Amino acid sequence: MALLRAAGLALAATGAAHFAAPQVFEPISKLAFPQDTAAWIKRNGATELALGLALTTQKTRKIGLVGTAVYTAWLGARTAYNSKNPQ
Repeated sequence: MALLRAAGLALAATGAAHFAAPQVFEPISKLAFPQDTAAWIKRNGATELALGLALTTQKTRKIGLVGTAVYTAWLGARTAYNSKNPQ
């Protein structure tokens, strides 16, 4: 479980980085969110921060794992859709 805790801390740090250095995330975020990218960077940062923190404790780990899986699938689907249907 130490690995999941470390992964959670890494994901939470990545989420926080969306606010500290949003320009770093702009190129990849534009693929999934070509419109209103700046707002989506903040939303994704908040989501990743929350999911990462959920992974760090045993009490919230299961919901954190489910949420991370759903979030990853959703991001992948958005990216795939927008790459096939550019706006």
